[in-house]
Amino acid sequence: MSDAQPTLVQQAQDAASKLATTVAETLNISGSPGVTSDASGLPKLYIDEKAGSDETGTGAELSPFQTPVKAYQSLTPSTSSDADPTKVATFLVRKADSVERNEWVELGTSGRKKLIKGIELWRKKDAKAAQEGERIAKEKKDAEERDRKRREEAKGVVLVDDESKGVAKKTKLHAVPELTGTRVRLQGWVHRLRSQKANVFVVLRDGTGFIQCILSGDCIKTVDALDLTVESTIELCGSVEKVKEGQNAPGGVEVIVDWWKLVGKAPGGDEAFEGRLRADTEQSIRADLRHLELRGETATSVMRFRALLLRAFREYFHKTRVTEVTPPCMVQTSVEGGSTLFEFEYYGAKAYLTQSSQLYLETVLPSLGDVYCIQESFRAEKSLTRRHLSEYTHLETELVFIEFKDLLDHLEDMICTVVDALLADPVSAEIIKTLNPDFTPPSRPFMRMDYCDAITYLKEHGITKEDGTDHIIGDDIAEAAERKMTDQINRPIMLMNFPKILKAFYMKTIDGRPDFTESVDVLVPGVGEVVGGSMRISDLQELMDGYKRTGIPHEPYYWFTDQRKYGTTEHGGYGLGVERLLAWFLKRFTVRECSLYPRYMGRATP
Repeated sequence: MSDAQPTLVQQAQDAASKLATTVAETLNISGSPGVTSDASGLPKLYIDEKAGSDETGTGAELSPFQTPVKAYQSLTPSTSSDADPTKVATFLVRKADSVERNEWVELGTSGRKKLIKGIELWRKKDAKAAQEGERIAKEKKDAEERDRKRREEAKGVVLVDDESKGVAKKTKLHAVPELTGTRVRLQGWVHRLRSQKANVFVVLRDGTGFIQCILSGDCIKTVDALDLTVESTIELCGSVEKVKEGQNAPGGVEVIVDWWKLVGKAPGGDEAFEGRLRADTEQSIRADLRHLELRGETATSVMRFRALLLRAFREYFHKTRVTEVTPPCMVQTSVEGGSTLFEFEYYGAKAYLTQSSQLYLETVLPSLGDVYCIQESFRAEKSLTRRHLSEYTHLETELVFIEFKDLLDHLEDMICTVVDALLADPVSAEIIKTLNPDFTPPSRPFMRMDYCDAITYLKEHGITKEDGTDHIIGDDIAEAAERKMTDQINRPIMLMNFPKILKAFYMKTIDGRPDFTESVDVLVPGVGEVVGGSMRISDLQELMDGYKRTGIPHEPYYWFTDQRKYGTTEHGGYGLGVERLLAWFLKRFTVRECSLYPRYMGRATP
């Protein structure tokens, strides 16, 4: 048995090898898997007009082509060059109506003529494509040669900062329009770039303004000129001239450049700035590239307006003798409830990022009187609506020795005064005109609507809750319904007197209406709530009852409670969302556009 075993193994190996050779010869007669040959040795190519495929077919019976031309193209170049296709292959065609009969017939006379015509057309297209490829390759080579020569010539062009033309006054771009006839030295980023045969037009940006600069002569013959790209930083000298009549340029002037240099080259090609952000760029990518988006004119305008808005608020408070303070952002007590607190470890103890600075502002009323702060607040709301941020700029104010009407009058006066100031400022007014040309300042007095009247309005106008049912007293009006009502009325609304069960522990109740509070939300069209405020509880026992009602232990709030022990008085305040107010001013769809680097659920970069 042991002597016979190798013989059997060898026989099996020989049989397998012979079978493999036969299969290989059968499948590779024409170089295509599964293609066989006829009696004369020509490959048989199958074409099925209905079930065949020119993309995946091989010409075998089980994998036919759809057209004879594609079958012919599958042959090797040496055989497919023959003018008569019948000399290089046998073409078997199955018509659409003979699939069930599995009937294959050889390509007829008319079919051969059509095939020959198709082959001629294919070869002409191939020849044309080849010629086009040669032309493109030649043009590319010629362009590369021209570029090489230009670069060689450019190496010999050296610009000289010639002070004999006058000492260049170093200045920022915003001051250039006042320096007509003066030679200036400017630095900035290339905001826009347009090249002509004799001139290169550069719109320069330095953060203070935009100026058009014109390069010509030797200034466009240097290596730096060949490499110049958008967002590169440059330094230049030139004379300031008024633009010619009928032409436009920022500030009505342009700089005729006599010397310049490339300070920092921005990439071109696939990494070019213009290609990184487009109008249709997906939002998550825009968020990743926020550092580049901020260079755009819209984002720049929003951020500049934001600065002017904050300045207008500070000027208003200065004139009305309200003092700015800076409360802490790391706290160990909550203001708006624990569900939206960002918690962290603070030297082994539990601490939070502040939701509001209100409680701290109240503690300095006895020493400073009316106070305010402009500071970040943090809310861990799992919300991705267009008006929510996890970190937002909170303008908060506390006013002492006032009644509820005084609080409402103050809010109305503050908002209207700030609006008037921004419309009077030429820079902020131009931004409003550009981004929100339909903006109209609110008229006084603001509409003042009781919460119960708002519930009635929602019912009468068919504005329902998310589940389709009507609102009833005690409902927390959802932001969508609130915004819809405000948009219909189309003017700022002071929505007042919310139920106690909906509001924080520190809000004062209405005399004679113990279930309702002296509270107010200021609503504006297109955004909804931008301000939330109330009168604060001044009575010690009422405050203790408030702690108990909301299940908050009073011990950690001893420093806040003491304000009612050591000389209490009537007082009230509010918090204003700066990004929401900006969205109203500039008609931004989302508050994310109004924050430098917006933070919201899932986003804490860059």
